[in-house]
Amino acid sequence: MDMQAWLHEQVTAEKRRALPILSFPSIQLLGITVRELISDSDLQAKGMYEVAKRCPASAAVSMMDLSVEAECFGSQIRVSDDEVPTVVGSVVGSMEDAQALPVPQVGAGRTGLYVEAISKALKLITDRPVFAGVIGPYSLAGRLMDMTQIMMNCYDEPEMVHATLEKATAFILSYIQAYKAVGAHGVVIAEPAAGLLSPDLCEEFSSPYVKQIVDAVQDDQFLVIYHNCGNAAARMIPQLLDIGASGYHFGNAVSMEEVLEQMPGDVLTMGNLDPVSVFRNGTPEQVRESTLELLKRCTPHKNFLISSGCDIPPASSWENIDAFFAAVEEFYQ
Repeated sequence: MDMQAWLHEQVTAEKRRALPILSFPSIQLLGITVRELISDSDLQAKGMYEVAKRCPASAAVSMMDLSVEAECFGSQIRVSDDEVPTVVGSVVGSMEDAQALPVPQVGAGRTGLYVEAISKALKLITDRPVFAGVIGPYSLAGRLMDMTQIMMNCYDEPEMVHATLEKATAFILSYIQAYKAVGAHGVVIAEPAAGLLSPDLCEEFSSPYVKQIVDAVQDDQFLVIYHNCGNAAARMIPQLLDIGASGYHFGNAVSMEEVLEQMPGDVLTMGNLDPVSVFRNGTPEQVRESTLELLKRCTPHKNFLISSGCDIPPASSWENIDAFFAAVEEFYQ
């Protein structure tokens, strides 16, 4: 698949297709639990396929499960039947811990299973790109260290943070290369924790590490989409653009118009309907109204592609999801 042609189409088409982060609600289509979905590559591939059959999205995306990589490093995770897995506790509390932290091999924990899922999904979904999903370096380091603690360590123990980031980056790079090797068309790097940083701290502790990954894996046939749903993301656009990703995805904590005004017109920029208040807790009519309003405000920017602000929760109703795609179709008609 010519990914440069796909990318060009997204920023030039008069009638644009949505690209929400939509994967976990597949459990409803398959009649399974989140626990079952995250444990079975066949179910993940089938879930992506069922979503693609039902939804006219411009690409298929895998789950934004930000516990996978931390689990490989030894973090404890909490799993339930109906919620996205979360990380519990920390495994890095000192410089000694950071230095002794082994970098796992791809295949550890559930990473091998997730790579298998993308390989299987590629055989089922042939009419659009298939994107894998990984966590960003700073967000992974925050889960290894504890999110509150890493914020303090950026000031008090910066060397420890950098030591952890180097190992997180090395693993994520290998993980993405494994997705690329099985034929994925790109990857969404979720770096939400960076949205809590100041622009200067982002420039020190997040963007250079993400850029290192982007420079190593991105080419004409493999794109990187950068996701940041933090409330400070709109204040660090120059730092984020330095990463050099093919596309940028923003959460609902920021004004999409404010972001778009700072983005170059040829850089694909996506967001940002609230995944909880709109998709999870709204009604179909509220979803329609919110979708049409965001499109009306942002479509004058030709590089805008409407999306959810983050991963749509597993229990979000399919009536709401269908209403979202219907509203996009209605707008462009």
